[in-house]
Amino acid sequence: MPERDGYIPGVPCWVDSSHPDPEAAVAFYSSLFGWDCEDVMPPGAESKYFVARIRGGDVAAIGSTPAGAPSTATWNTYIWADSADTTASKVVGAGGAVLSEAFDVMDAGRMAVCADPDGAAFCVWQASQHRGARIVNEPGALVLNGLRARDKETARSFYGAVFGWQTLTIDAGEMWALPGYGDHLERSHPGLRRQMKQLGAPDGFEDVVASLQAIRENGQAAPPHWVVTFATDDADAIARRASELGGNVVLAPFDAPWARNTMIADPQGATFIASKFVPENKDVASPTETAVNST
Repeated sequence: MPERDGYIPGVPCWVDSSHPDPEAAVAFYSSLFGWDCEDVMPPGAESKYFVARIRGGDVAAIGSTPAGAPSTATWNTYIWADSADTTASKVVGAGGAVLSEAFDVMDAGRMAVCADPDGAAFCVWQASQHRGARIVNEPGALVLNGLRARDKETARSFYGAVFGWQTLTIDAGEMWALPGYGDHLERSHPGLRRQMKQLGAPDGFEDVVASLQAIRENGQAAPPHWVVTFATDDADAIARRASELGGNVVLAPFDAPWARNTMIADPQGATFIASKFVPENKDVASPTETAVNST
């Protein structure tokens, strides 16, 4: 797929991390995914923000834990918006919360940090110079964002009101779909719908922007949250490599519809999924729930 140059409102567009030791995180992910990372903060800045690139195209970023925030390492999902301020108002109106009011990020854009009614945090991004991930859907790049929700019905109401999302149930589980997104993709990638049909994709899949999965209670406390999935050309090899680099394989590689996945925690505890696209797995049964201790 060609490089992206911006997104449309309601589409997850960027991921970054908050790490107590960003330099150590850069070493881990650079070795794992082959990222080239550059600190884009001004000289002398107390915090770090390393933009990760593949072939010169932005794919993600690794940043310092913000002052006053919990020291837990985590990956953060950003959703494109025409106006961060207006979208933050919609969040409140739909029953969510604004954790950080909209603010300018130098000349990159404007953002707000929000949470849905279940407490899952996400960022809203109003682009200026920074137009989201340039490279997606290839090894080492973002391939999917997913919500792990405790109350799926509340999530459907909230994200529908804020972003216009609808849900689509397919063999791989329940997905978030944004009507019209497929039209946007088709304009930049003519023939996309035809290619999806040839692979056996279900009707409406071209509008999918994220996944939705329930958290199953099993006696342990894990809050609802957003999770990021990076593509890989070998889920088993990436799991072994992560272990060699000091990470923890939370879920060993397993077959899922259309994919072979593994969940990994980096050495500082931030979790993510690595996924290999496997068309032969089209009819593999889908996990219906995510255990709270696998996050």
